[in-house]
Amino acid sequence: MSQSVSIAIIISKTIILILGCGIVYIAYKAHRRTRSPSLRALAVGFGVVTIGALFAGIAHQLLGVGLQTGILINSILTAFGFAIIIYSLYVER
Repeated sequence: MSQSVSIAIIISKTIILILGCGIVYIAYKAHRRTRSPSLRALAVGFGVVTIGALFAGIAHQLLGVGLQTGILINSILTAFGFAIIIYSLYVER
């Protein structure tokens, strides 16, 4: 893989991490203020999606896992996180 693609992956994963952590923080802060279970689930869901991107990037860049395996890790955790986010939209208060 070319050096420029590796740098682009690192930059995009860093941006995802920063934005994802911001969303998780805001959702969790709202949960603490309102004690809403849906906001807690929303924070967890976005946390899983963010961690999926982070783990995939770490696996690929630092552990030498192939790009396809990194994409698989990211996809599985993203799907799981989105399932939690969908659940958060249906939780009753």
